[in-house]
Amino acid sequence: MRIILTTCLTIGAVLIALISCQNEVDIKTAQYAVNGQKVYITHCQNCHGEQGEGLGNLYPPLTDSKFLEANRQKLACMIKYGTSGELEVAGKKFNNSMPASNLSAVDIAYVLTYINTKINKGKEIYPLDEVEKQLKTCQ
Repeated sequence: MRIILTTCLTIGAVLIALISCQNEVDIKTAQYAVNGQKVYITHCQNCHGEQGEGLGNLYPPLTDSKFLEANRQKLACMIKYGTSGELEVAGKKFNNSMPASNLSAVDIAYVLTYINTKINKGKEIYPLDEVEKQLKTCQ
């Protein structure tokens, strides 16, 4: 019994040490990604798939990091106000519209961070101030 208690205490101490070593950016990214996953499941997953794989020729995948990088300055507007017209994603053309969402700026920042860090294995957060700035310039 004493060995089990000692082992548990040691593991707990190691976990606390690891958590305390994380910097503020890592913690914020994790917070955004966790909240973003909830937003994604509720608002995006039905069309874009559980892993962002898309749905055949109907809805584009969210796994094309080149598309996401090239359109970074438009993504918040695309989510907030929807899209129409042809898009080329991952070498395929899609011509279905995406409806506008009622997501807040913070929810958009969360879901973009989730898409970037979890679906695309990136490291970059989409900060709230960047999303708010984009939303002011939507056309």
